[in-house]
Amino acid sequence: TAYAGLFEVGKAKKGEKVFVSAASGSVGHLVGQFAKLHGCYVVGSAGSKAKVELMKEKLGFDDAFNYKEEPDLKATLKKYFPDGIDVYFDNVGGEMLEAAIDNMNAFGRVAVCGVISEYTGTGRRAAPNMVDVIYKRLTIRGFLANDFMPVFPEFISKACEHMGSGKMVSIEDISVGLDSIPSAFVDLFTGGNVGKKIVQIAQE
Repeated sequence: TAYAGLFEVGKAKKGEKVFVSAASGSVGHLVGQFAKLHGCYVVGSAGSKAKVELMKEKLGFDDAFNYKEEPDLKATLKKYFPDGIDVYFDNVGGEMLEAAIDNMNAFGRVAVCGVISEYTGTGRRAAPNMVDVIYKRLTIRGFLANDFMPVFPEFISKACEHMGSGKMVSIEDISVGLDSIPSAFVDLFTGGNVGKKIVQIAQE
């Protein structure tokens, strides 16, 4: 999902500026690392100070911010991307998508992976400025990982190479036991997990 979304949908190029929302999650933390290894400038957002520190100190993001501490997301993204965003990997939707569209460069690409702010929320849905979409000639595309199964071998090769050399890490958030499944599931929708959420049923 991370690899196909960034390169096949977002078509990220070396030197471009990439923004990743929910960037400490199961997909986002890999997107940011792939983008950095590809030579992009990368900023991520997440919902806690600890997650921001993780992105900057362990995952190699150029910068990161806690969206809960930012009352004006459009102004925040302008601060982190004074020259605009080329690729936005969207895991959130809602106001974050609106703010990203406001800061996109001409011919920018939005890879829509998820809309966590809209899965369980009852508030206003995302309403990007469509005038921006037209005049900036933006591409906004939703996708599913199985749309891109032909690139799976390429992903595995790159991921193994980067992880084997220590240039990339995969973070797993493991809960133990069947009785942890309900709380593990809730964590996915409340920001309680970091990296890939896994429930371990039993010790081998």
